Amino acid sequence: ATNMREQEGLLYCFRALCCKGPPPARPEYDLVCIGLTGSGKTSLLSKLCSESAENVVSTTGFSIKAVPFQNAILNVKELGGADNIRKYWSRYYQGSQGVIFVLDSASSEDDLETARNELHSALQHPQLCTLPFLILANHQDKPAARSVQEVKKYFELEPLARGKRWILQPCSLDDMEALKDSFSQLINLLEEKDHEAVRM
Repeated sequence: ATNMREQEGLLYCFRALCCKGPPPARPEYDLVCIGLTGSGKTSLLSKLCSESAENVVSTTGFSIKAVPFQNAILNVKELGGADNIRKYWSRYYQGSQGVIFVLDSASSEDDLETARNELHSALQHPQLCTLPFLILANHQDKPAARSVQEVKKYFELEPLARGKRWILQPCSLDDMEALKDSFSQLINLLEEKDHEAVRM
């Protein structure tokens, strides 16, 4: 009988230890982050990872960052935005569950035009077209920055992205709260997409 009791005692201890255990795992999502060189992709992601955004070097190939949020971990594959790299972007799209597109809202007309073309081709790309998009109009702290309304109009988001899930948000490195809020909205879209996949 002692043996039984000891075993029960052990089982009880084991349960107490096990059931407390680590908190439930946060869902992880794989995202791709694109945008022209100088739009601020690396700085924004570094800041979200609580790294210093001071000595940021432009990404030449691609880099992957795990960005932790309270309710999810985003594994962000950031692709360099230089002319000679952009043509290879689509090689890295596979497996993405969402897209972050960063644009410099204070850039020249030419760069804005290029950014618009890149965003349009991403929105229409077969591997991305069904995914949620977070479009960040960065550098809102600069005097030349265009408002979100101007960006929305210039990028013709209404006709092009109608029926798609996209969020267009202003951002700058100065306002981390707003940036985190934008990402929370993206996480909501990713969760919705997850539930839909389960229902299908």
